[in-house]
Amino acid sequence: MNRLLVKLAITVAVGSLLFSNPTAAQILPPQKRAEHVEITQGPALELAHDDLAIVRWTTTNPRGLDEHFGIVHYGTDPKDLSQKAKGHIRLNRAHPETIFRVRMDGLKPQTTYYYKVTSIDSAGQSDGVESPVNKFTTPAPGQRIVVYPPQPVPQSN
Repeated sequence: MNRLLVKLAITVAVGSLLFSNPTAAQILPPQKRAEHVEITQGPALELAHDDLAIVRWTTTNPRGLDEHFGIVHYGTDPKDLSQKAKGHIRLNRAHPETIFRVRMDGLKPQTTYYYKVTSIDSAGQSDGVESPVNKFTTPAPGQRIVVYPPQPVPQSN
């Protein structure tokens, strides 16, 4: 009888090790949403080619659902920001801030674009933060603008 119980215990232990799902053990419940989210840096142009641009900004960590989207509303008229670009991120629960980067494609060369940024969670709920309207101008064909990382200011002697 004892031998049978030992065999059963070993079989159960080995089976649980072989057929366990370690990914399921890593899924954590959502954090409580932050009461107040604010933009701490940017938004600013990170990079621009004649037909695309990347806008970057940093907020306090919105918490809540881990999956988030940075959203840029943009257009060539500051009163008509009807175009939209989204960039997916996954929040890092251990960091106090979150960096959003969103790529806008299909832009025209040597054109001024106006934009504002916001963010939402994967359920579509706003983080409650929105920037003022900013602008950038795309470069000529074949050119590019690289603004990030910021370059040090040369020191004069």
